[in-house]
Amino acid sequence: MDSDLLIEPTRYGADAHGLVCGYRFEAATAACAIGSDEAAQWLADATDATDAADGSGFIWLHFNLSHAGAERWLQRHAQLPESFFETLHDGHRSTRLERDQAALIAVINDVQFDFAFESSDIATLWIGVDRRLVVTARQSPLRSIDRLRTAIRRGEPLRSTTELLEWLLRAQAEVLVDVVRGVTRRIDEVEDALLAGRLQHKRTRLGVLRRLLVRLQRLLAPEPAALFRLLQHPPAWMVERDVDELRQATEEFSVALRDMAALQERIKLLQEELAAAVNERTSRSLFVLTVVTVLALPINILAGLFGMNVGGVPLAENPHGFWILVAVVIAFTAVAGWLAFRGNNDR
Repeated sequence: MDSDLLIEPTRYGADAHGLVCGYRFEAATAACAIGSDEAAQWLADATDATDAADGSGFIWLHFNLSHAGAERWLQRHAQLPESFFETLHDGHRSTRLERDQAALIAVINDVQFDFAFESSDIATLWIGVDRRLVVTARQSPLRSIDRLRTAIRRGEPLRSTTELLEWLLRAQAEVLVDVVRGVTRRIDEVEDALLAGRLQHKRTRLGVLRRLLVRLQRLLAPEPAALFRLLQHPPAWMVERDVDELRQATEEFSVALRDMAALQERIKLLQEELAAAVNERTSRSLFVLTVVTVLALPINILAGLFGMNVGGVPLAENPHGFWILVAVVIAFTAVAGWLAFRGNNDR
């Protein structure tokens, strides 16, 4: 995962400034790993867009926000707009992609690396993009970042900062597809157990999966207004090809989101079927209890009457009194049982 490779061996997951990984991209050359000091020097040297366009390339820096020095380093060296730092603290985690003057500010949501299909396993990635710099920041290790780092190590060509952003969006969509497949597999298991009559703990599992899908859909659905404004009025440094690829990357979410909506409906139907099965079992148990109570009613009434210690008890002197009472109890019990089962058949 993205905290496995250490920039400084003395610190777990990040260097002294919270940088988890950094890469410099230049034309016709493979990406080169850099640290926070090299990145600060590179940013200081690349002072204008002309230099960046004439061969200095761009850099990608990935920070761990849990590190106290990460945000301070970004404010000192990255020259990101103030809205990026406001986004880190505004508490609004839904996916969005918007423009702030010449920069792009993105918030995307991904699953943690050790994802266990719990709604709490969803984490946020903040992204700041301009012509020569991509900054990503997170608080928990994410799968999309791990995939991007693996692709870069394989030599994946990335020609611009917009292409790197588009790659992240596609990676998030792929992770979402994997989540949908995993949830589908678990729903299939619950459905098979339901058809086999094994109901124990299935309602709880369905509730957990439904909460996960609801939260994913709420967080991952991009804000259409901000996205529309960006695609209609992109920054000047974005070429038409970048805009088209960015549009295609965001459109991939729609398919996964429709699949998630279908899964939510399927879970709802299964929950209703489970509730119906539980109600049927409860009704059957109540019916059995009712029948037992009805069948025991005649003998309880007669035992109460004949057990009174008063004079004039009938059949007290009759040598066949006991068997007569047994016959009366059996007759009343048979009538009560017939009435009870007839009512059940009518239902």
